[in-house]
Amino acid sequence: MELSRRNFLAAMGLGTATVMAGCATTSGSGAPAADASGPAQGDITFLCALFEGATGKETLEGNLLKQFKKKYPDVNVTVDYTDYGSLNEKITTGLASGLMPDVVTLGVGWIPAFAYKNAIAPLPDELATRYTYEERVLEPSRYDGKLYALPMVLDTRIAAYRKDFFEEAGIKDTPKDWAELREMAKELTVRDAGGRVERVGFDPFSIDLRQCWETLLFGNSGQLFSPDGREVLFDGPEGVAALQLFLDMIKDGSADFALKTEVGQPTSLQQGTSAIMMTNNSLYVQLQQQSPELIDKIGTFVMGNTAPAMLQGGTMISQSASSKNPAAARALVEFLGSPDAVLVASEQRGSVPAISDLIDSDYVKGNPMVAFAVENLDKAWSEGGTPAWMEIREKIKPTLETAVVGQQTAEQAIAQLAGIADDAIARL
Repeated sequence: MELSRRNFLAAMGLGTATVMAGCATTSGSGAPAADASGPAQGDITFLCALFEGATGKETLEGNLLKQFKKKYPDVNVTVDYTDYGSLNEKITTGLASGLMPDVVTLGVGWIPAFAYKNAIAPLPDELATRYTYEERVLEPSRYDGKLYALPMVLDTRIAAYRKDFFEEAGIKDTPKDWAELREMAKELTVRDAGGRVERVGFDPFSIDLRQCWETLLFGNSGQLFSPDGREVLFDGPEGVAALQLFLDMIKDGSADFALKTEVGQPTSLQQGTSAIMMTNNSLYVQLQQQSPELIDKIGTFVMGNTAPAMLQGGTMISQSASSKNPAAARALVEFLGSPDAVLVASEQRGSVPAISDLIDSDYVKGNPMVAFAVENLDKAWSEGGTPAWMEIREKIKPTLETAVVGQQTAEQAIAQLAGIADDAIARL
């Protein structure tokens, strides 16, 4: 008899605890458009997860918001800085308390969840045509046919490799599929006299495990959810195989979960402890700051199995549905979504500008990894796709890790994750 996912979880003794993803009354229709026809004036708050640290604060408050103030002298903006680890909780708290910020930054995949909960307001669709966007970039800004955000910056997940290590091993081309990746990774793995691994062939673990697995899923012709966001699709053979690849490479020693590096620290590629790694296009800025001598030794490629695919993350700007000064909030959304602000934000973080009109800018031309990402946007895929995403999202990494550390098989971990996702979607 075939076990249902719910019965499987019970048999394994695994719970389906959920992550709080919002306390507002849910609706499938989204909030009505806010009346932003009046003058832009009044006090507004901006919950911001984009301009990090002292440099980011100076970029936003010392540059961009000063320009905004000149244009809208009657609007006062108070910035609440946060990071993506705390952003969902802060928005959730705002919804529950009735003190939702007027303007918020949101990640790719987040729009369906917060539009469904009436947390953010639809924007005029003409804003989507004011500037030029790749459709793959603009699509995550929509829900139920309506525009809810303007995309600002993109952060793609790509593969980077050490050209010098490839040359030493006599490898001339980057892998075209997972079979080639596995063979190359074995050749590139280096052990000491005692057999201890000194350099792995492949490091998939120094980026977020959720994002890495999704990249492989898309590159294996898999999908996360059905177009309507109501059916789990990642639990097919494509998703299981994407996770199994990690386990197989750990088993043969060409990958090592313990070798992962922390964000901001020199990567395994920089340290010479990996030959290939999954990374973010912002690696170029990190190389400039930490390892300029390696810039010419590092190349990039798009990972794939049945087809090349890169994950497209990023940051979007949205307006609260409950803003008491909607005209002021709309003005800030439009300002931060404009080319000048997008370019400044991209330069500050080493990100890809979301507006296609900026691809010929000196910034894009001068950053090889950003330029590479722009050239390959036709291979980009976004996470999310269901109003239950914020609840599911937080469970993906810890569930996948149970397989990576040997507590479950790939099939069991994916089945557990699918059960969590099914339950979250059923509660919509």
